[in-house]
Amino acid sequence: MITVTEATASAGALKRLSDEGVSIWLDDLSRRRIESGSLAGLVETGNVVGVTTNPSIFQAAIGSGEGYEEQLADLAVRGVTVDEAVRMMTTADVRAAADVLRPVYDATGGRDGRVSIEVDPRLAHDTAATVAEARQLAWLVDRPNVMIKIPATKAGLPAITEVIGAGISVNVTLIFSLERYREVMDAYLAGLEQAQAAGLDLSAIHSVASFFVSRVDSEIDKRLTLLGTDEALALKGRAALANARLAYEAYEQVFAGPRWQALGGARANRQRPLWASTGVKDPAYKDTLYVDELVAPGTVNTMPEATLNAVADHGDVQGDTVTGGYAQARADLAAVERLGISYDEVVRQLEDEGVAKFEVAWQDLLDAVTKSLNSKGVDAE
Repeated sequence: MITVTEATASAGALKRLSDEGVSIWLDDLSRRRIESGSLAGLVETGNVVGVTTNPSIFQAAIGSGEGYEEQLADLAVRGVTVDEAVRMMTTADVRAAADVLRPVYDATGGRDGRVSIEVDPRLAHDTAATVAEARQLAWLVDRPNVMIKIPATKAGLPAITEVIGAGISVNVTLIFSLERYREVMDAYLAGLEQAQAAGLDLSAIHSVASFFVSRVDSEIDKRLTLLGTDEALALKGRAALANARLAYEAYEQVFAGPRWQALGGARANRQRPLWASTGVKDPAYKDTLYVDELVAPGTVNTMPEATLNAVADHGDVQGDTVTGGYAQARADLAAVERLGISYDEVVRQLEDEGVAKFEVAWQDLLDAVTKSLNSKGVDAE
């Protein structure tokens, strides 16, 4: 398979995707990617206009130790705690990536050129701590194009409002359900209203709502396979796209309503839907499925590099594949429900699992950094 840097992206699927109004963000970051020029190359030739990170990405990058040896040695000499060491390393990477993306940020008026960093996942159910962490991360990174990622838990919703109200741009993550997505949009609008009341410039505040895709199919397909009937098996691979398409319908409805009109008149920005978890988990499906079938204007698609390369190589971008499919999407989810698979149960499970997986990845990262600091003669606490 060719790589994005080798592809003629200007005439390929990535260019067509961008032309359809989809912002392409890379779902990966490491110091090696920054220092090697790989990220700059993807921005220059691969239509990449943003970067997202999460605890799993940092665990893979920093856990390997590659590119972090010198900073780890310095942190060890200073005797910092492991939590401080991890934040120093992750914010340094995000700051450097933000500098790479700064020309895109300037050229798009802040719409793109964004780099996201997540609050400590152990705080997912603590509103006050999430807000404090978000403020601290924005201060540590100290770049206008940073986005702070806040999970869409019940405790995360008021945190989103407060952080947006403080003028900090937010990437809301771990959204699985349509009901929760509407609550996220409501939290964003409430934050804008608070920011407006405080006299802040609404045009400087941006947000995306990360709606997770492939994990929905993974869980529902597993249940459909257990049922094993022809009707059940025919529904495999359809629930995730249906869910995402109905999310876009909700987005269109909310950002056409009177509440938004008042904010839009004050130069506020729409909170764009971001398709997350777009790497295909089932090898039976086309590896560009969650890109080709989720093309809609005003969206973001954040892709791991393997998916990005696949789209550059053989993506099939044929215009808007979302807005004409709402009736079929409702029918597909209704068919799943009729088979006894509870949508509410699935999305609740996926949210719980999503938070738990990030907590595990974060702990693995802390453990790896602790080991590195201790190996340099420091008792990391």
